[in-house]
Amino acid sequence: MKEKNLLEGIDARTRLAGSNQMEILLFSLGTREIFGINVFKVREVGRTPHITKTPNMPKGVEGLVSLRGNVIPVLSLSSFLDLENPPQELGKSMMVAEYSKRTLGFLVHEVDRIIRVDWEKVKAPESILSANQGLITAVIELGNGQLVSILDVEQILANAFGEAVIVDVAPARVGENANIFFADDSNVARKKIAEVLDKLGVKHKHATNGVEAWTRLQAIAAHAQQRGITMREEINLILVDAEMPEMDGYVLTKNIKADPRFEGIPVVMHSSLSSEANRAMGKSVGVDAYVAKFDSEILADTLRPLIER
Repeated sequence: MKEKNLLEGIDARTRLAGSNQMEILLFSLGTREIFGINVFKVREVGRTPHITKTPNMPKGVEGLVSLRGNVIPVLSLSSFLDLENPPQELGKSMMVAEYSKRTLGFLVHEVDRIIRVDWEKVKAPESILSANQGLITAVIELGNGQLVSILDVEQILANAFGEAVIVDVAPARVGENANIFFADDSNVARKKIAEVLDKLGVKHKHATNGVEAWTRLQAIAAHAQQRGITMREEINLILVDAEMPEMDGYVLTKNIKADPRFEGIPVVMHSSLSSEANRAMGKSVGVDAYVAKFDSEILADTLRPLIER
C-alpha cells in the first residue's frame, strides 16, 4: 500500500467507537520485529524531509524539520528501543504523530499497512517478550503467528522531554469519602493521574485495562447492593482512557452507561487522542467530558465541578 493512501478514509474509522476494535498502522525499524501505533495518533506518513541538527537535543531526538509551516522535533524510535545495528537506510520514512497536544516526527524504516483488530486480542506484554517492555504497552499476535509490539507513546514522550509537571491545583470541596475510579494502561499516565487526584484531596482506585476496570466496577456495584447503598456513595466519578488492551474506553463507557447501578456517576474520557473525531467518538458512547492528556490543571478543572458537592 502506498504511503499517501494509508490514512485515507479516516472519517469512516470514527464508527469504530463502541465496537471494541482499533486500527493499527504497522511499521518496521529494520529488524524482524513488527511495531504498531494507533492510526488515530498518526496524522500523515511520507518520506523524511531534511532534518536540521540542533545542539543539546535529548537522546533519541535527531533534530527539527519544517513541515507545512510548522517546526517539529523528529525522534528516532530505534534509539529509544536501543536496537542493535540499525540498517543504513533507517529513517527514510517518517510518521507524523499527533497526541497529547504535541506533534512529533517518528523516523522508521518502512511503513507497512493498516490492520483492524479486536481489542480483546490486544494483550498486555509479558516481560519475556521484549527487552523494551517499558516502551511496549501491548502485544498482538497476527494470523501468521507474528507478534506486533504496540508502542507506549506516552512513555516515549516522557523519556524524550521529561514527564509532565504537576501544577499546584487547588483541592476540591468534597467529603472525606469522595472516591474516583480510573483506568489507564500507561504507567506514566497512572502516576500522573494519581498525583492530580492526591492534590485534589480525592481517594482513588485504578485498573490497568478496560476488562479489569469493568470486572472491578461490577464487584464494587455488587458489594454496594449487598450493603443497601448506591454506587454513587462508593464512586463519585469514573475516568477512562480511550486505548486499553482487551476492552477499550469506549466499550467500557457503554457498559457503564447501560448499567442502571451506575446512574448519576459521570464518566470522563482522558486520552492522548485529542482530535475532534475522537471527542465525537467519546460523545457517541455517552462520556460526560473529554480531556486530552496531559495537562494537570485542565484535568483538575474538568473533574472538580463533577465531584464537588
